[in-house]
Amino acid sequence: MKQSSSFQAMIFAVILAAGALAAFSLHHNSSDVAAIVILCLSLVLAYIVASAIQVADQWNKAVVLRLGKFRSLEGPGLFLIIPIVESIPYWIDTRVLTSSFKAEKTLTKDTVPVDVDAVLFWKIIDPKKAALDVADYQSAINWASQTALRDVIGKTMLSDMLEGRDKISVDLQKIIDVRTEPWGINVISVEVKDVLIPSALEDAMSMQAQAERERQARVILGDSERQVAEKFGEAAKTYTNNPVALHLRAMNMLYEGLKQNSTIVIVPSTAVESMQLGGLAGLTALTMGLGQERAIKERLEQSHASTAPIPEDSSLPLTPCHTEQLGNPCTGSF
Repeated sequence: MKQSSSFQAMIFAVILAAGALAAFSLHHNSSDVAAIVILCLSLVLAYIVASAIQVADQWNKAVVLRLGKFRSLEGPGLFLIIPIVESIPYWIDTRVLTSSFKAEKTLTKDTVPVDVDAVLFWKIIDPKKAALDVADYQSAINWASQTALRDVIGKTMLSDMLEGRDKISVDLQKIIDVRTEPWGINVISVEVKDVLIPSALEDAMSMQAQAERERQARVILGDSERQVAEKFGEAAKTYTNNPVALHLRAMNMLYEGLKQNSTIVIVPSTAVESMQLGGLAGLTALTMGLGQERAIKERLEQSHASTAPIPEDSSLPLTPCHTEQLGNPCTGSF
């Protein structure tokens, strides 16, 4: 569509002003009829000249018809036409244009209704064909895009559509470009914006994805258990051939358990005998020693925090073993 030109308006105003000045000068010379004729002629001349002068923008092409027959493409810039004899029915925009189109409730190959929104980027490369070979190229390209989108959806599975939008965009571009090429239109690209599926199907797909993740988690957990069992088997072989290592491991496990806030530890008698702890009495002494050591540490930490000395009437007596460095277990009880 042609936009109003300020240059044409200026030409019209200049010619009309010149005619008005001439008519005013004749009016002072007592020639009123001549003044009216000059004013009317200046008005007609201004209209003819303004209509003959046309200006096309940098991105526009003007389709000029002479008595209904194609004459030429004009623009950009200034050009002239013959008023009444020649006309400009189309102003073609040669920039990259965009059109949005969509397909609603279209069935995929696996009979799932979907709503797809897409954007088409296209450009007119032959303004003559776009103006003369199709009545309304904008409506034609919109309908061609929509029908192509429906064809592609009907040949595509839902999973492929959700995962491979790029492939769908490439297929759409090829199909639409073939249809619009005779009109002088080149399709630059097609972008699929969104694919909407029914809410019930979304819930089902979400449940399926959750079940699949749970299955994978169980498989990973089972594989982890198998690897742990294999490592335990290797460790058992090592301990079988090395009793000293088994003894040290048992001592370490017992010590780590006693360091926690546990007050009662049940150890099989065979394990006590294998660790040579001196029977139940030695195990009890070890437990009491660790408990007293833990209590002393807690009281020392509290005293340092409050900057107050430990009271002399402490309910836990200090033994010579406790006067040594904290952290070394007392071995005198065994």
